[in-house]
Amino acid sequence: MGIRQTFKKWAAYQQTVRELTALDNRQLNDLGISRADIQKIARNHAQTL
Repeated sequence: MGIRQTFKKWAAYQQTVRELTALDNRQLNDLGISRADIQKIARNHAQTL
């Protein structure tokens, strides 16, 4: 994996974490997500790129 792909995955991870942490608990609950799941979800998303 090249540096560009690594950076792209890192940026996607950071953006996902930022967006999910901006949601309040009610919004997260509506999506079926707990705060403890945010990093796992972000990692899974970044790996799909």
